[in-house]
Amino acid sequence: MKTKTLIELITLSSSLYVLARDTHLIDNIGDWADIKTKDINGLVSESVLDEDGNELPVMAKLKLKADHLKEELESKIEEAVSKVYKKINIAHLDDIKALQDKLEKADATIALLEARLNKLELKS
Repeated sequence: MKTKTLIELITLSSSLYVLARDTHLIDNIGDWADIKTKDINGLVSESVLDEDGNELPVMAKLKLKADHLKEELESKIEEAVSKVYKKINIAHLDDIKALQDKLEKADATIALLEARLNKLELKS
């Protein structure tokens, strides 16, 4: 009997945990929806005029805001890509410098070997 009661309590506590977690998620989604609703309401209530001085319809306002967000996103992506490119470019410069150092060492070794070969030819 005690084992059955213990299993029931564990099951009940796990069920309560799952419900609490789901409730927390639903609360977070609700808060996010409230914030976004306020943003959209602010955008719709904002007065935006076209070239003729007439107020734009709601869909035109939304399209205008979407275009603005698209430009902002493109600029952020461009900044991120340029940072990555600079890092890659620096890496390439480091590789080139390392290869130049190896080439100089190889040239010095070849010159030393040529000098030794000339010395051996003179002895014979």
